[in-house]
Amino acid sequence: MKSAQDLKKGLQGIDGRGYRAYKSIQGAYDFSTYILLIDYVQGDPFASPSRIRVRIPQDVARFPDDTYNTKSREVAARDYITRAFYAASRSMCRGRRGTGKSGIISIDRPGQEVLERTSALITAEYVEMRFVIGLPAFGRRIAGTHCHAMFFEELPGIVHAVHFEALDAKRLYEHLHTVEDADFLRRALPSMGLVAFVADGSVLPRVSGVDSRPLMEKVVPFNSPDSLRREVELPNNGIIAGMGVPEGVTLVVGGGYHGKSTLLNAIELGVYNHIPGDGREFVVSNSDTVKIRAEDGRRIENVDISPFISDLPFGQSTKAFSTENASGSTSQAANIMEALEVGARVLVIDEDTSATNFMIRDHRMQELVSKDNEPITPFIDKVRQLYEDCGVSTVLVIGGSGDYFDVADTVICMVEYVPQDVTKRAREIVDKYKAERIHEGGQRFGDITERIPVRDSFDASKGKRRVKISVRGVDTIVFGTNEIDLENVEQLVDVSQTRAIGDAIYYATRYMDGEKTLREVADAVCEDIKGNLDVLSPRPVGDYAVFRRLELAAAMNRLRTVRMAHAGFDEGRS
Repeated sequence: MKSAQDLKKGLQGIDGRGYRAYKSIQGAYDFSTYILLIDYVQGDPFASPSRIRVRIPQDVARFPDDTYNTKSREVAARDYITRAFYAASRSMCRGRRGTGKSGIISIDRPGQEVLERTSALITAEYVEMRFVIGLPAFGRRIAGTHCHAMFFEELPGIVHAVHFEALDAKRLYEHLHTVEDADFLRRALPSMGLVAFVADGSVLPRVSGVDSRPLMEKVVPFNSPDSLRREVELPNNGIIAGMGVPEGVTLVVGGGYHGKSTLLNAIELGVYNHIPGDGREFVVSNSDTVKIRAEDGRRIENVDISPFISDLPFGQSTKAFSTENASGSTSQAANIMEALEVGARVLVIDEDTSATNFMIRDHRMQELVSKDNEPITPFIDKVRQLYEDCGVSTVLVIGGSGDYFDVADTVICMVEYVPQDVTKRAREIVDKYKAERIHEGGQRFGDITERIPVRDSFDASKGKRRVKISVRGVDTIVFGTNEIDLENVEQLVDVSQTRAIGDAIYYATRYMDGEKTLREVADAVCEDIKGNLDVLSPRPVGDYAVFRRLELAAAMNRLRTVRMAHAGFDEGRS
């Protein structure tokens, strides 16, 4: 290992030379209180910045054992120091100086969610921070003096900002306790017979559709109806109360702009933990909750959609259905079946983003168009079977069809953002006004057919490069010569998740042996990345975040070249 003085001399020696001379400083340097590792040096000031790590021994960083002695606390602590490093880099780094990305020091920036990231690691031996530096240049000539200032004046202060003694210990432990309690609460849901929990006092509205910070003006804090209120004792924050969303079929009803979709959005994102002050700290959902919507135009590959769509004209089978351009109803059926295939336990659906003809077929339409001439079995006729046959619950925002009262276990009415339990009233209406529509769902839900991904249909090559994978924001993966559109995979919240999924798809091909199902492949990948997202990359990466197998499978299903073989039909499988 070289010394810090060697880095100084190296920078002096390449000052003013062509940019590629920066490659000579790659390596490890001892800065006494930390090790500096220059893992990758960019080839051009306009290219992606250089990848850097610092490793701080614990006898310097001095993090107490109880900040990382459980998985929940470890993830929370890594998230907290990533935020601290980001804030310090913003205040201590002079920013862009020179050409392109010259002069920046930056780290993966967390949002409202607390995700397991590769930006920071904490062990009993060390703390490691992973970040990027834009090595400075004017034109394409190395600015050695500016680079010296970044490594020897700015970076030491930024690194010190993540020592335990430099942090606000009270806020750090609040961060740890909040995440640990949320994990505890989420794990407790099944034993309580719940699919979600929304704590009293939660602030659910967000600033906007593109700003997930809490809306703090004219907000009604959440308050559970007495009939649905549950109490839970948390390890750190003691007893809290809130609304339990029971297993089964739950409807969220109410007038427009009264908070139906806001509640549903909080539930769908309850699969993640949130930072203190977010307002949704103790809004948690079953970890296998999936948001389902219509997705016009998406490709479908060999999906068994027969529980919802069958008896197509000209005898076309829907047991292994494929199309390059799905309609709204067909895509929604496929989205449900694909989610069930990889283990979804709770579906959340908003009628605003659903295909009308998939959700309901009323009595009058049944009279006009007989079932013999209608291949679509609407969701209303399958949602009850989905729970009774498969154990999969549904939380559904519905404002336009009271026929759903017939199949609901719980009905919650939102009135000016205040939830009311109107289940009893809904049942009285069912008794008073008997449904005229005819049940069209048959006697059972139907088969959930697993598929086997075909390895050679996952081609990540582009030109002379065997693997070329990149992302454009949260919603797009460029995989070889193809783009994967994830705009409608709404539970992805961070570009670092998308980046990790892109590389995970390529990594997953090692498990595609012609026998493993899509779920088995996704499970194998997720097992490998537990605590070690680095397996996805040939070198240490600081901008990955953990994802669920549900989003990994969703991305694989949306690769337009993908081919899937059927694992065979298993009658009665759920």
